[in-house]
Amino acid sequence: MRFVEETGSTNADMMAWVEQGVPEGAWLRAGRQTGGRGRMGRSWESREGNLYCSTAVRLRALDPTPHTLALVAANAVHALIAPLADGQARIKWPNDVLVDDAKIAGILLERAGDAVIVGIGINVKDHPQGLDRPVTSLAAQGAGEAEAGDMLERLTGLFAHWLAIWRAQGLDPVRTHWLLNAHPTGTPMRVNLPDESVLEGRFETLDRDGMLILRLADGGTRAIHAGDILLIR
Repeated sequence: MRFVEETGSTNADMMAWVEQGVPEGAWLRAGRQTGGRGRMGRSWESREGNLYCSTAVRLRALDPTPHTLALVAANAVHALIAPLADGQARIKWPNDVLVDDAKIAGILLERAGDAVIVGIGINVKDHPQGLDRPVTSLAAQGAGEAEAGDMLERLTGLFAHWLAIWRAQGLDPVRTHWLLNAHPTGTPMRVNLPDESVLEGRFETLDRDGMLILRLADGGTRAIHAGDILLIR
């Protein structure tokens, strides 16, 4: 595990490490990122005291589909946050963790040759204000004593646990656990698709490949392979 005070992006650094042959299981944590990014091309505001980290998974021939590592990471982050937060922690597809519907953590997967880079950001001490969606932090959730370094120590074990299950038993147990800790069936949601079209419906389930199944107003369903999800309240 390596720590740097500041970097542009832990994911970008980990990609460079992968090219240099870094083994699976290496982790990088930064005290601050100057070019952090999230899904759908968003920037990730990197405030002091929060957790910004990345790791690499070296893909093997019999591994499940690489994109399902999003569920592995989400299970690990949820298990880390849920016991610490005053509110109820839930996973939002594909890999955000919310507390009482406010985002507290995000995960970004990026492919680098035979590896998948898993970047994780958790609001520990602080969270941004004035965004278009609710955001929170562990400090705001009654866990002001939480420290980013200690959080990562626990996260590495939780991630290794779910990665081992994913490899040994396949996606099913990972998917089942994800569903137990996700937004409930019937949750209204809006999906902003990559082509800029918008769908509204209710959460139905995840299919066997980890895709979100949206129940539409006409009773039909739609499999969502990529998109930005907003819960409607």
